[in-house]
Amino acid sequence: MTSNTDRPERPEGFKRVSAALAERQHPREPLWLEATARTSQEAADALGVSLGQIAKSVVFRRKADDTAVMVIASGDLRVDEKKLKEHTGPLGRADADYVKARTGFSIGGVSPLGFAPAEGQGPLVFIDRELFRFDVIWAAAGHPNGVFPMSPDQLVALTGAPVIDAMQVPAP
Repeated sequence: MTSNTDRPERPEGFKRVSAALAERQHPREPLWLEATARTSQEAADALGVSLGQIAKSVVFRRKADDTAVMVIASGDLRVDEKKLKEHTGPLGRADADYVKARTGFSIGGVSPLGFAPAEGQGPLVFIDRELFRFDVIWAAAGHPNGVFPMSPDQLVALTGAPVIDAMQVPAP
């Protein structure tokens, strides 16, 4: 890991997230990982944290109006689409082009803030309550090499997103 200041020019998405964090007076700037962390497991391994501490951004496509719906979820659990659709209505899959167009980020680097949608408005964002199992969580910072830490309460403050129950219950 290296800090944000002692590197060459960073990609536009990383800079957008850095600016959004600074604007919201978040106390920690994003970190640039030397290895890409496109998956929750890669991010957990690079950071030396548990898989559940990775706040992954999962994007869906709302069928009624084609709105992007994002759930910020714990990396060790799967989103339960039936639970989520209680808050959104029917959902469909979002491919890589749709995610990029609606968030401004490529899959593997989708941040919970700093959106720059090419089409429509940014996503409707929800935070899953299972992230509150941890004191510190890590989210993508606009690029597969970028991450930033926060508490679950800070994530709520940064995004203004509601906290819901959207995860599958693991089998005993």
